[in-house]
Amino acid sequence: MQENKKMDTGEALWTPARLACTIIVLSLVAAFGVTSCNSNDEPRPEPRPAGVVRNNSTPSLKNAPPALAPAPAAPAAALVITLPADVVDVELRSVSGAPIILSRYAGKVLLVNLWATWCGPCRLETPELVKLYKEFRSQGLEVVGLSTENPDATAGAVKQFIQDYDVNYRVGWATPEVSISLMQGREAIPQSFVVSRSGR
Repeated sequence: MQENKKMDTGEALWTPARLACTIIVLSLVAAFGVTSCNSNDEPRPEPRPAGVVRNNSTPSLKNAPPALAPAPAAPAAALVITLPADVVDVELRSVSGAPIILSRYAGKVLLVNLWATWCGPCRLETPELVKLYKEFRSQGLEVVGLSTENPDATAGAVKQFIQDYDVNYRVGWATPEVSISLMQGREAIPQSFVVSRSGR
């Protein structure tokens, strides 16, 4: 009887671990373009990251720098994204003024979220990212939100977004080159990438 009562109130169903897993899975689904938002930037050619060798079986790396890789949708669709040093080490503009440099997060679990102020699904997922960061930052999780918008045109809107959604993690803007490298031709947003402590 007690067990059924717990289930009815939702206490046992939504544990912190289940909530975190649900958020990560939803973010990764969004990374594969299952949302209705598309980048408002002009179409760009698909980049070819340094060090990625593709064949019909499993992707392999040859003398590649640390990789940022989204989880595959299915084993047959596995894709490894390898970023060149000029993307990992580029200084990205941030709302706080101190530059965001992805390589400075080496050795930590990093969630990079690409978003925009006009994107409805981005607005829906932001409160969950705030909760995720609040719960797991003490365990080494870092979250960086990178707007795909023009920083000069949207500085005020991004600051207002941070205030409205009580964003507690680093926020800045992705350069077009960084966006292209991360998106790999999938222009729907939001997109999130989980980078392991080893850089994969």
